Amino acid sequence: MLPGIKTTKNYNVNSFSVYLQSMSKATTENTLQAIISHAKEYGFVFPSSEIYDGLSAVYDYGPYGAQLKKNIRDYWWNSMTQMNENIVGIDAAIFMHPTTWKASGHVDSFSDPLIDNKDSKKRYRVDHLIEAHAEKLIEKGAQAEAIQLLADMEALLGKDDFEGLKKLIETNKIVCSVSGTGNWTEIRQFNLMFSTELGSVAEDANTIYLRPETAQGIFVNFLNVQKTARMKIPFGIAQTGKAFRNEIVARQFIFRMREFEQMEMQFFIKPGTQKEWYEYWKNERMQWHLSLGIASDKYRFHDHVKLAHYADAALDIEYEFPFGFKEVEGIHSRTDFDLSRHQEFSKKKMQYFDTEVNQHYIPYVIETSIGLDRMFLLILSNSYEEETIVKEDGTSDSRVVLHLPAKIAPNKLAILPLTKKDGLPELAKELMSDCKKSFHCFYEEKDAIGKRYRRQDAIGTPFCVTVDHQTKEDGTVTIRHRDSMLQERIAMNKVKELVLAHIN
Repeated sequence: MLPGIKTTKNYNVNSFSVYLQSMSKATTENTLQAIISHAKEYGFVFPSSEIYDGLSAVYDYGPYGAQLKKNIRDYWWNSMTQMNENIVGIDAAIFMHPTTWKASGHVDSFSDPLIDNKDSKKRYRVDHLIEAHAEKLIEKGAQAEAIQLLADMEALLGKDDFEGLKKLIETNKIVCSVSGTGNWTEIRQFNLMFSTELGSVAEDANTIYLRPETAQGIFVNFLNVQKTARMKIPFGIAQTGKAFRNEIVARQFIFRMREFEQMEMQFFIKPGTQKEWYEYWKNERMQWHLSLGIASDKYRFHDHVKLAHYADAALDIEYEFPFGFKEVEGIHSRTDFDLSRHQEFSKKKMQYFDTEVNQHYIPYVIETSIGLDRMFLLILSNSYEEETIVKEDGTSDSRVVLHLPAKIAPNKLAILPLTKKDGLPELAKELMSDCKKSFHCFYEEKDAIGKRYRRQDAIGTPFCVTVDHQTKEDGTVTIRHRDSMLQERIAMNKVKELVLAHIN
C-alpha cells in the first residue's frame, strides 16, 4: 500500500498531491534503515536465525528490545485492568478448537488474492503488485493514470472480481520485478492461517490452526469470565499474546510480520449503546497514546469507508511512521456478531441476563486492538534522533539518541563511577543496590565517561549518575538528563526519588 494512502479511501488528485509533497522516498527509506541498523547494533531487534541467513519477516527482540516491549505491554495492561474497575484480563491458549475459526469466518474468508508469474515463479499479493506499479507511474509524473489505476483496483477488489483484476494487470502491462515479463497465472485466494496437526500420529491428527488473532479467545470465554469475575454489563476483557499470519508480502521491518503480538480489549455492552461507547473508547485510546508524550500531530483518525459485514462503525488510529501514516490500533463496533456466531456453532447460549431490565440478550462488543510490535516500532521511530551539538567554543559534535519516555525506557538509570579505583565503584554499587529494587538500572565502569554517556543516549536511558571524588567528600553525585544533557549536582540519597518522580 502506498505510504499515507488507504485503499478504503477514494483516490483523488488532492490526496496524491499531499502524498507527493509530504514524502521523500529516499529520505524515508534512509530513516527507516537507520532505525533498523540502530535497533540491531544496540540490542533491540535482531533478524531471527541470523546465523542461518535469517527467516523472512520474523524477528527476535534483544536485551533492550525485550525489556522495552515488556514495558509497553505492562503500560497498556495496567491502563486497562488496573485503572478500570470493570475490565479484567485473561490469557487464552494459542491453540483453539478448529470450529472456533469456522464460526469466526476465518476458515472461509481470511484470505488474500494472489497471482504468480509463470517465468520467475514469484508470488505477489494482487493489491501490492498494482500499488507498486502505481508508485512507478507517480515517479514518472503520471499521477492521473496512477489514481485511475488504484480506483479501478479498489472497485474490483470490493466485488472480488478476480477476472477483472487480471485484465487490469494485463491492460496496464504490469510485469514481474524479477523476470520482467507479464506472464501471469489466474488470481486465486490464499488463506493466511498457519495450520498444523493435533495428535500423536498423522493418520489420527486433526487439523488445527495457529490463531490469526487473539480476540476469539476472549469471545469463547465470555461466560466463564462474566460468571467467575462477577462482572456486570458494561465490562471488558483484556488480553495480550502472540498471533500468526502467513503474510505473503511482509515488509517495513517489524510493522508487518508473520509472528506478532497483539494487545486487545473486548468491551461488552447493552445493544443500542454502541455509539456512545464507540466514541468513548475512540477518545480513551487516543489519550493513552498521547500520555506517552508523543505529539498529537503525529496521529490521526481514519474512519473506515468500507465496513466489515459484522461492524456498524470502525476506525484506525494511525501514526506517521518514516514510511507514512499507518495503522497502529483499530477501534471497532462489532455488534453481536462474534457471540452470536459462537452460539450458533457451539449450540451453547452466549446470553447475558440483565437484572436492570429483567431480560436476556447477546451483548454488543466494542473492540480496541493494538499491535504491540507496531507500537514498539512507533516508539523507536518517534524517539530516534541524530543530533548535532554545538559546543560553547563553536565546535560541533554529534550523537544518536533515543528519546524514550522514561516510564517505558528499558533502563531508567545508568550508574557510572568516574574511575575504577579510590573507592568509587563501591559507592556506585551501593547506589545501584538501593535503586535496582525500584527500577531497572545499569552499571558500567569501562571507557571514558563521555563514551559511556553516548552509549546510554543510544539505548535511551533517561538518567546517568556519575560517582566521582567529590562524592566521597560531600555525598553528592552528578546526574545527567538525557534529552537536555543538563548536568546537576544532587545528594546521592535523592537520586532514587528524582528518577521515580519522572517515571511515575
